[in-house]
Amino acid sequence: MWDVPFVAVNHLEAHLYAALLEDPEIELPVVVLLVSGGHTLLVLMTGHGQYRVLGSTIDDAAGEAFDKVARYLGLGYPGGPAIDAISMEGDPQSMQFPRAMLNEGYDFSFSGLKTSVVNHVRRNPEVHTADVAAAFQEAVVDVLVTKARRAARDHGAKGLCLAGGVAANSLLRERLLDACVADGLRAFLPSRAMCTDNAAMVAAAGWYRLQSDGPSPLDTGADPNLKLVSTLS
Repeated sequence: MWDVPFVAVNHLEAHLYAALLEDPEIELPVVVLLVSGGHTLLVLMTGHGQYRVLGSTIDDAAGEAFDKVARYLGLGYPGGPAIDAISMEGDPQSMQFPRAMLNEGYDFSFSGLKTSVVNHVRRNPEVHTADVAAAFQEAVVDVLVTKARRAARDHGAKGLCLAGGVAANSLLRERLLDACVADGLRAFLPSRAMCTDNAAMVAAAGWYRLQSDGPSPLDTGADPNLKLVSTLS
């Protein structure tokens, strides 16, 4: 009827392209840190549509941990923006929370961190919520950035790309930029408006997919469990 192509888009792939909407001159390969409420992935991108998943969470996603900790602290939902905001009033060095698997490969684990926060607050009911939030956020960001830097170094990446809803986090953006400057890498960060689900990122991924693969079959169905396919051996 409208004579336009139909292109099926992987939602995770669309998040990868959010940062490229404003900075399309990407020099490959890059390591993508994709962090959301449902996913925490490190992905090596060597070309459009060419990915290798290097690591993922073995339990809670980072965004899920933000939501659960925020709910326990009475900060509401979504937890990411709430913790980001109140952390600016807290002291991240006032307490230390564990950094699980910090020096072990590229996989993540945040369930133990969440439990540690809950146990600490139960043992110290008078503790300041802002301090707890700041220390929790510090631990999450430390793990994310440390592993992203290691992946970039190990795979000769030219840059680091941040994607997903948690990419809006102020501390994560600051630390990733600092890491890129220190390591001589290009930083690809989506604007905050492009971090959460949006039509523009889907259109961008669809455009690149159309150039490489052409239109999708019209009978292509939706798959809520679709993963980011590793197209490299």
